[in-house]
Amino acid sequence: MREHDSGATAQDDGAEVHVLLVEDDETIRRSVALALGRYGYRVSGAPDGLTGLEMFREGRYDLLLLDVMLPHLDGIGLCRRIRETSQAPVLMMSALGDALNVVAGLEAGADDYVVKPVDTGVLVARIRTLLRRAAFSAPDGSGSGEPAADPGVLSFRDLTVDTRGLEVRVDGRPVALTPTELRLLLEFVASPGIALPRQTLLREVWDYGWDGDIRVVDLAVQRLRKKIGADHIETVRGFGYRFRR
Repeated sequence: MREHDSGATAQDDGAEVHVLLVEDDETIRRSVALALGRYGYRVSGAPDGLTGLEMFREGRYDLLLLDVMLPHLDGIGLCRRIRETSQAPVLMMSALGDALNVVAGLEAGADDYVVKPVDTGVLVARIRTLLRRAAFSAPDGSGSGEPAADPGVLSFRDLTVDTRGLEVRVDGRPVALTPTELRLLLEFVASPGIALPRQTLLREVWDYGWDGDIRVVDLAVQRLRKKIGADHIETVRGFGYRFRR
């Protein structure tokens, strides 16, 4: 893991944040845990996918940091198992930066990925972004009100989006979205009928454009379509996407 030397100092912005790090290389696992610990994050480590899955099921974690190449159960399979019961932020790490591995991780349900070796500052920035999205997406439980009369409740045919309570329903049935998917949907419903460039979505939803890969947008849209219905989001070729009214 490369140490960030831009002059930024570690700070206690990770207080009460518990990270599950699943990495089979003990040296990397220790160095990442040490680096994140300097920023106040509490890190629990697992050496393989099955151990990581067991720890995930028995504990409470605010974010999961998964290596792709793991013994017993690889990171892709582990991410899929996690997504069966949880929408917690998942950041995948891989020494393989080719498109196939990146796409596989995103399709499995990961919110983002980084290629090893990763700079400490970049890793912490990605973690902060995912945690901000998760906090933004967490319902505050502040009253139910009357959904039909609430201006924060938007309806698009079979799809209903409560922009205040952060609840999504299709045909009246609740739909579980990851923090990233929810942020993406909120961005779409805020501008129905308007074509949004991939770069804009990358900046507004993922909070970065400086080194972002537009493939994360395409894969997130693909996952969102599967959950809310493909006909709600249309592709504007060579440009981006448009949310249909």
